[in-house]
Amino acid sequence: MLPDRKKVPMTLFGGVVEISGISFQLFSVFAVIFVGYLIGKIEIKGISLGTAGVFIAALLYGAIFGDDIHQTLTLHDNDLTSAAFMIIEDAGLILFVGSVGLMAGPSFFRNLKMNFKSYIFIGFVIILTGALTSLACFYAGQVFIHVPAEAAELGVTESQYMISMITGIMSGALTSTPAFSASQATAATLVPPEAADFIRDVITTGHAIAYIFGVVGVVLFVQFVPRILNADMEQERKLISLVDTGQGPAGSELQTDRRHQKSRIQIDSYGLAAFGLVVVVGIFIGMIKVPLSSQGLSGTTFSLTTTGGVLISGLLFAHFGHIGPISINANPRVLEVLRELGLVFFLIGTGIPGGTSFVRFFHPVYFLFGVIITIVPMILGYFAARKLLRLPLLNALGSITGGMTSTPALGALIRTAKTDDVASSYAATYPFALICVVVASQFLILLLG
Repeated sequence: MLPDRKKVPMTLFGGVVEISGISFQLFSVFAVIFVGYLIGKIEIKGISLGTAGVFIAALLYGAIFGDDIHQTLTLHDNDLTSAAFMIIEDAGLILFVGSVGLMAGPSFFRNLKMNFKSYIFIGFVIILTGALTSLACFYAGQVFIHVPAEAAELGVTESQYMISMITGIMSGALTSTPAFSASQATAATLVPPEAADFIRDVITTGHAIAYIFGVVGVVLFVQFVPRILNADMEQERKLISLVDTGQGPAGSELQTDRRHQKSRIQIDSYGLAAFGLVVVVGIFIGMIKVPLSSQGLSGTTFSLTTTGGVLISGLLFAHFGHIGPISINANPRVLEVLRELGLVFFLIGTGIPGGTSFVRFFHPVYFLFGVIITIVPMILGYFAARKLLRLPLLNALGSITGGMTSTPALGALIRTAKTDDVASSYAATYPFALICVVVASQFLILLLG
């Protein structure tokens, strides 16, 4: 709530053109898309940001035009900026993970059966390493960071302030919105009621600062590693997709299922009806609450959230492929478009609001903490996958994007690998990593707050 703000339109050409409200938001979104793809097209020694360039453009747009965005999206003294861009972010996540689920589903369960323990182990290693690295940053922060006087005035201890900042940084470094939300909810219960909003803002600050490298760092990592290793990508694609070559029992079943699909009823040629059903069921799954405390549903709870629910729904629907005589498969080309559009909307929905808060709260030490919490788990996860578990390169990188809960990195890996099969290892690792990072965030706050 910003009571002093009035709805102010963006005025061009001496008032001939006025853009305000939702029109201004749409103007911002598509301007960022255009500039972002230009940035993503820039290559340096074969490495580019690709779609993640949209995130850089969104951050810059938010940093430069933050005040204008707030003013034009204020209605009746209510600042609607956060809600407006959250809708874009959530819509993007739904489009992306729904598409990924439907595309990965046919091979997911065969892949999971072959490598289930490996993916669980990688997810556990990444999140445990992230939590331990965050713990080290917590103690380092008590040495290098001065807690603002406002915290003491509101009854917030130095330990509560620092662990709230660190868990916010951890959720940003691991690009985990559920961990971010869980941290806010848990921390707010440990401070006086009048300090609840303050401590939520602290966590939001940490998340926004670390999120930048959390996105860009993993996107670059999945592109750098194959180039550094001079990997034969054609051979790596064969290794990751052996279960889908059409050879052996799995391939025979797949070919038989494709013949059956031709005789089933298609609701529409694009598969949008099937996609809509996936989303509806997925949101329902994602909203199921599991109590984590003695207070039951009124206390701390865990849910897969919309992201995890839609992903699981897509995997299940794609695995079975039909409901009775009705096909629930979608056109692969349509899914590719929805996946890319979803990723773009997600990056804009997080990037523009993040750009405004990044400028306001940036501190070099916090950014350094975010870089460390991103890099250390990612590297250890990679060595665990390659050296201990002996997974093929693309399986390893796919599981790392899942363990880091990094949607943009999966998009970059699909583009680098030139195959959607990498989404299977992402999808196998993601749900477990999601649960672990939420629990780890809450545990750190309860332990040190």
